[in-house]
Amino acid sequence: MRRRPLGGTLGSVKTLLLARHAKSDWDTAGLRDHDRPLNARGRRDAPMMARRLRDEDVRLQRILSSTAIRARSTAGEYAAAFGLAVVAEPALYAASARTILGIASALPDDVEVAMLVGHNPGMADAVAELTGSFVEFPTCAVAECAVDVASWSELIEGSGTLLRLRTPRD
Repeated sequence: MRRRPLGGTLGSVKTLLLARHAKSDWDTAGLRDHDRPLNARGRRDAPMMARRLRDEDVRLQRILSSTAIRARSTAGEYAAAFGLAVVAEPALYAASARTILGIASALPDDVEVAMLVGHNPGMADAVAELTGSFVEFPTCAVAECAVDVASWSELIEGSGTLLRLRTPRD
């Protein structure tokens, strides 16, 4: 696939939001990692970050989430704020950067702004692979990446630009 320079065709830029789940609870002994819920801070941060994106007029159209409870709960807050459904994507659980970007490259082309909710280190690695920017990625952080492609299938390593990293502490 050929990479076009940024700033190419008008209207060809898509936005990929890569989100890490909110803070999870480690207090229940014997609970599988996949089944850990959000803790009090996570239950506070997730709706706050969702409202923030909505109030900043982000035009979110699609949300895909890891099937882990903490990720689904985080994604549910974004879904509620934007009036969207969450699409469960099992491959996002403990996904590598390549898997995450592969999932993004399969998004439907009529979607201009999409969010993937998952886990670290995969999310931070995906931002680095997509944009060349290495970022600290705390819980509930959202990396907003512009990708200059007409089709999600054109998304490749280095094809994006990190526009902004939002964290609950901003």
